[in-house]
Amino acid sequence: MDQPEPQAPQHEPPRAHETPEPPQRRHPRVPVTLAVRVSTIDPEVDPRTGRPCFRASREVCANLSRGGLFLRTAEPIAPGRRVLVELHFPDGSPLEAVGRVAWTRRVLGGDAAHRPQIGVGVEFLGASPDQLDALESFLACEEPPPR
Repeated sequence: MDQPEPQAPQHEPPRAHETPEPPQRRHPRVPVTLAVRVSTIDPEVDPRTGRPCFRASREVCANLSRGGLFLRTAEPIAPGRRVLVELHFPDGSPLEAVGRVAWTRRVLGGDAAHRPQIGVGVEFLGASPDQLDALESFLACEEPPPR
């Protein structure tokens, strides 16, 4: 009795060592160096006293886009935390935006010259329309021309 030949699968499933391509960013990043004040919105627990507290610090923005920014900081904030980001563009226009820490980068060991920057990626959740317009104007002036 003849048995039918097995059919080859139409699509081969990914192998265990392969990872899917990361999603493309919706907004291009622009390298910048801007002073930023960042404050936590939700209270944290002070490890010394056990009491609720808020964190506020001055940090440096290393890149910026319509969707968020990367903050260089020695004390990264945990992913998921909501923050208030305050900065001024070179023309004096302010940006105050509520954001969410999307990811944290902590680097241990290795050659300091080749280490990635320690910090946090912040996704913008909301800002006033006029401040978003100021952000768009700044980015349009800073963005490199397409290749």
